[in-house]
Amino acid sequence: MSTTPPTPPPAQTSYWNYIRVEELLALQGGIEQDEEQLSDDEVLFIVVHQVYELWFKLALRELRSLRDLLVEPLAEERVSDAVHSARRVSSVFRRAVDHFEVVESLRTNAYLNFRDKLSPASGFQSAQMREMELVLGLRDEDRVDMGAGFNYREALRSHDGSESPALARVEQALDGRPTLLEAVDEWLYRTPIGGAGPGDAKADEALDAFIARYSQAHADEVERSGRTMAGVARDDTDRARLAKRFEAEVKALADFFEASGDVRRRRIRAAILLIVGFSDRALLAWPNALLEALVELEQQMVIFRQRHARMVERVIGRRTGTGGSSGVDYLDQTAAKYRVFRDLWAVRTFQIRAEAAPELEREAFYGFQSS
Repeated sequence: MSTTPPTPPPAQTSYWNYIRVEELLALQGGIEQDEEQLSDDEVLFIVVHQVYELWFKLALRELRSLRDLLVEPLAEERVSDAVHSARRVSSVFRRAVDHFEVVESLRTNAYLNFRDKLSPASGFQSAQMREMELVLGLRDEDRVDMGAGFNYREALRSHDGSESPALARVEQALDGRPTLLEAVDEWLYRTPIGGAGPGDAKADEALDAFIARYSQAHADEVERSGRTMAGVARDDTDRARLAKRFEAEVKALADFFEASGDVRRRRIRAAILLIVGFSDRALLAWPNALLEALVELEQQMVIFRQRHARMVERVIGRRTGTGGSSGVDYLDQTAAKYRVFRDLWAVRTFQIRAEAAPELEREAFYGFQSS
């Protein structure tokens, strides 16, 4: 009678096999595929940009996980997981910003020794950065003209115009709806306001009541600030100027709620103000932590773009980019314009002191729930 031989135990691994160290260290040969032919400066340039792409890989995974968490109705106990993912992306970008200091160790003339080899390659061909922008929800109409004669998708084609792995990545990301912004909006839309969700019978009534009470409390706070400023104004002209500014603040909140004419957006914006304005309530504490983590995430990406621009300006000044872009001007514009979570930033203007906040309808709903 034959017997089946026992399954051998799995081979014991090592650090270098698990991390694939030898393969990793063989990837810095540049165009020549032989780093012995490269200067230390060029190897540094290659290594740092490879590290960036690895950071981007981690950030992309977390952004997609965060989006997927929010697509379906999110159980209260899972909100902390979403916060964790958003905070991890912020940590990745903080570390990535630090790496610009290493690139800045390149002297301009040393970089120029190999810069022409890069052309027409460019940093805006980083498919993973474009993927992150798409997963987040950056719209095509908000993109900055690269000044290179073609759009960001054309930039990802091979130089002969053919398809490329980079373009394929981005095309796949374009099909990967919803975006994180859309998922966050849907999550916010479901927020009970006055204890009523959007499908409840009195949802519209509760929403209108919350907006009316909050708007009045905000107007009272603006008036209070206006009185304080009027008391220290230089003269009547100064007082009149300040009065117009404070009137504009009150109108800005009304416009925030109403100007879009979008009933759905109105509820989403009210939900944001409810969450951030009453974050000390038990039911709203973790949702507020998530909104703060999203703002932090976007802030770190803005800082990354700003730091990138200053690094480029320091090393090569305001030369035309290797890919034909306007260089530093393009980078500065992306840092100024590329925002996704605009409503989360806007509510900073409309928040008021906790002691001035209106009473919440069905206050107990937002506290600890007894079984």
